[in-house]
Amino acid sequence: MTAISKTAILARLSAVRAPGAEDDIVAQGLVSEIIIAGNDVTFALTAQARDARAMEATRRAAEEAVKALPGIGKVIVALTADRPAKSSGTPAEAARHARGTAVPGVSRIIAVASGKGGVGKSTTAVNIALGLVAMGLRTGILDADIYGPSMPKLLGLTERPRLSGPGSKKLKPLERFGLKAMSMGFLVDESTPMIWRGPMVMGALVQMLREVEWGALDCLVVDMPPGTGDVQLTLAQQTPLSGAVIVSTPQDLALIDARKGLAMFEKVSVPVLGIVENMSYFLCANCGTRHEIFGHGGAKAEAEKLSVAFLGEVPLDAELRRRSDQGEPVTACEPASPLAAVYRNIAGRVWQAVASGENSRKPPPRIIIEK
Repeated sequence: MTAISKTAILARLSAVRAPGAEDDIVAQGLVSEIIIAGNDVTFALTAQARDARAMEATRRAAEEAVKALPGIGKVIVALTADRPAKSSGTPAEAARHARGTAVPGVSRIIAVASGKGGVGKSTTAVNIALGLVAMGLRTGILDADIYGPSMPKLLGLTERPRLSGPGSKKLKPLERFGLKAMSMGFLVDESTPMIWRGPMVMGALVQMLREVEWGALDCLVVDMPPGTGDVQLTLAQQTPLSGAVIVSTPQDLALIDARKGLAMFEKVSVPVLGIVENMSYFLCANCGTRHEIFGHGGAKAEAEKLSVAFLGEVPLDAELRRRSDQGEPVTACEPASPLAAVYRNIAGRVWQAVASGENSRKPPPRIIIEK
């Protein structure tokens, strides 16, 4: 089978033009970093929000052009609203430029992600965020899972966000336990299915990120959608992320998907701060026996193999499940419990990793020319 290359894909895309443009979409710098996973190809086309409808035909043309290549499987092409600055550097540098738009008032943004659903990512994200609050950091959380938002349930929030003030077009985030929060679940009924295509989802995420009055935050935690599809990729490229935390359970099946998530962030030059092993073990409340239901240590071994920090292990715990379902996160409602201590330790390591990464970025040396 012929290997699929970015060169061949770009050659195909060079024949596609946007409406009213003289140059092709590649020459215009509209094509994001191309991700090849086996026979599947994912990339995004950037466009001004006002041109999104007109660009839909171009998106379909780009998709068909790439599908015509021999050996191609699934092709996912998304439209994004923000256009990155042109760069003549490497794809990684181009991705960094694409993420250059900061969120007003927010100092750092940390993504919590998983390669698949069902590993406890959202529970981990909210408790890490509350761990940061416990450290005295001004913290917010953005629920970026449009199709399955979890923050209303996890934080016990049912009211609707309001505009931040008279004449303002920005929403005021809801707040509980000292944590500011925004979620699509605050805006629509939980029984309403979100039957949206990628461009609509990205538009909603951009609005929740940049059209919310977050105020001054030391850190915004983004609870990413599960998986590594077009929404996850585009969000990673279009958001100025300080780093990402990968959540996995110990078993091999979950670790396979965790590797995909880690590889996605590496491809768009987002530093991976570390891996959390969730549902690491179960401690029987009656007999005190430890049971490793999903295996144990797989995430730690994977972290060592990939030279990524291991942030900690979280047990499978009935009290954690109960409090999460009741909107009473354990880190805020049981701060003296061993579980809360686990999450605070993970939050501390995450924050230390962010600070270490920033401190390691030394300024370039000065070049002095003597006359």
